[in-house]
Amino acid sequence: MRSFLPAVAEQLFKDIQKTYEEKSQIPDDLLIALKFVFGSCAVQALDLVDKHSVTCLSSPSGRKAFQVMGGSGRLYTCFTSCHYCPCPAFAYTVLRRNEGLLCKHLLGVYLSQAMGLTQQESISDQDISTLLAGGATAS
Repeated sequence: MRSFLPAVAEQLFKDIQKTYEEKSQIPDDLLIALKFVFGSCAVQALDLVDKHSVTCLSSPSGRKAFQVMGGSGRLYTCFTSCHYCPCPAFAYTVLRRNEGLLCKHLLGVYLSQAMGLTQQESISDQDISTLLAGGATAS
C-alpha cells in the first residue's frame, strides 16, 4: 500500500513500533519527535491510544476501515488507504489550511497500529461496503 505520509513520519512510526515491541513504552526522544512532526495533536492521539479508542474493521474480502471513538464520544470512520478522516479538524487543518499532516484520529490509528494496540473486529463485506459508501457505522 502506498503511503501518503512523508518519509520522516513513516520512519518515526517504524521506530515507535520497534521500540514499543522491545520495551513496551515510547522513550522521550521519540515522544519529542512525535510532537515535533505532528504538533499538538500528538498528545491527543496518544490519549486515544491509551483509551483503546481505535478499532480496525476488516471484511472477508480484505478491506479495512478504522473507527476511532473521539474524546466527545463521537465515532469517526477513518481510512488509511486514502488518508482520510471525516472530523472537522481534518477538513479544516489538514485539507483547507494545510497546517498539519493528520488529525488526532488518524494519528491515533497509525500509533495504535505501530504499538499493536488496535482493537480488531470482523464485519461483513456488505457492512464495509456501506461504510465505504459513507453509510452508517458498523459498530
